[in-house]
Amino acid sequence: MAAPLYEVDECRGVLRVYSDGSIWRSSKPSFNVPGKMSYLILTTTFSLGSTSLLHLHLPSSPSFITSMLQAVVISPDYRLAPENRLPASIEDGFSAVKWLQAQALAENSDPWLTDVADFSKVFISGVSAGGNIAHNLAVRLGARSPDLAPVLVRGYVLLVPFFGGTVLTTSEAEGPKDAFLNLELIDRFWRLSVPMGETTDHPLINPFGPVSRSLEHLTLDPILVVVAGSDLLKDRGKDYAERLKKMGKQIEYGEFQGQHHGFFSANPDSEPSKALMEVIKRFVAENSS
Repeated sequence: MAAPLYEVDECRGVLRVYSDGSIWRSSKPSFNVPGKMSYLILTTTFSLGSTSLLHLHLPSSPSFITSMLQAVVISPDYRLAPENRLPASIEDGFSAVKWLQAQALAENSDPWLTDVADFSKVFISGVSAGGNIAHNLAVRLGARSPDLAPVLVRGYVLLVPFFGGTVLTTSEAEGPKDAFLNLELIDRFWRLSVPMGETTDHPLINPFGPVSRSLEHLTLDPILVVVAGSDLLKDRGKDYAERLKKMGKQIEYGEFQGQHHGFFSANPDSEPSKALMEVIKRFVAENSS
């Protein structure tokens, strides 16, 4: 007789992990995003490998970040944990960059991209877990990577990046338990995504952990790091920026006081969200020439 099936882990009502290793996922997001975040008029989708899609958004009013920056935004899906633990998501991010290079080199590339995009002015950005992916791509690619020609990455934008470590920071230890992203939820996210047998001091999770390689002699493209003042992850993002700056890397740091993790997604029309867009716009302009 088979052992009874029972739930061993759960996440925000959208993910359930069972004792036999099976996983249930809801088709609904774990939280609602305001309508304007999907207010992208000119959008198309490409296949990225066998399991993932890549979404391309062209600048058209009123398309939020696309119209604010007058930029083509390429938004790749990536494989999710716990079915696909790290480094799967980072590998998918790298595949998206290589897809862009293939488009730049193709004789018959899609006009959606080639008619409007400048492959010599590319910025890689990520929010939360995406910020972690962006950091790991920056380390993997290095500065002005010739392996990506004719694609030229000009900089990275890390928005409330999701880093971790076995030793708690002050903001993690003292942050409110009722925060949207509280310590219990942070621990659960890591528990579901760290490579099997590893801890949150894994180099992909903790850039300055005890087993992480030194970034001292690595050349990096300019990086903009943005944290939210009331986010439990604030101290990790701030420490990341300060350490790299001391190493002589070109780092810009911005902290939005009183704001929570993902504040710009929860309320894109707020004044802090608009101010953030101006910070990103300036960073892109200053590093595009």
